[in-house]
Amino acid sequence: MSQYYDMGDQTLWNPSNGASRLFMSQVSVYQAELGLPSGIGPVQGDECQIDPLVFKAFVDALLAWHRRTSHAVMAALSEGFVATVLVLAERAGIEVKWQPAGVAEVGDLKDVQVPTAPDSFDGAWAAALQQKSRELGRFMAA
Repeated sequence: MSQYYDMGDQTLWNPSNGASRLFMSQVSVYQAELGLPSGIGPVQGDECQIDPLVFKAFVDALLAWHRRTSHAVMAALSEGFVATVLVLAERAGIEVKWQPAGVAEVGDLKDVQVPTAPDSFDGAWAAALQQKSRELGRFMAA
């Protein structure tokens, strides 16, 4: 069995039930963390519709949150979810905001790791996350 994550008539992802269940649990976690709806509707039968406008706002906020989080454990825990969401956004044709205004300011950092991790606010952060997303996308059947 599998689930279908669709945007209109386009299937973005067709994971197994177990992967879908885990993903939807994480969606709930990050909706609460960001205080925003994801745009990923409930799974009904074997289908889930994604609202493109709400999803774009969620993706941009998630990416900004991930970029601000310099805590090594939080970054590691969230990286797989963020990469998965980026695959869905790319398949949906959503252009994400990799560098929102003001994100790199030190005062904007949240949950800072002590001792601090190496600086992750250069192009290497985005490049590494984009590479992870591309690699993961190969395993995400549409």
